[in-house]
Amino acid sequence: MTGQSPREVTQLLQAWCSGDQRALEELMPLVYGELHRLAHRYMLRERVGHTLQTTALVNETYLKLIGAAKVPWQNRAHFFAISALDAPHPG
Repeated sequence: MTGQSPREVTQLLQAWCSGDQRALEELMPLVYGELHRLAHRYMLRERVGHTLQTTALVNETYLKLIGAAKVPWQNRAHFFAISALDAPHPG
């Protein structure tokens, strides 16, 4: 993450959960890099020859998270934990 505080991310998550779509627009650029790093580490543990790429994994996770707007996000750590759990399994 580059420069934003965990509190800022938490506030945006909570605003998004309350229905503020602008909060989501502000949030995604703040968390994308960390989601990409997490996906990359996840992909390093996968079998050779899998077809899913890191960016595709992040994009699929993002799409799942969009549907989770009403999750009562506790904080930044909760968001990344749920993101990691909801990541699609590489084929």
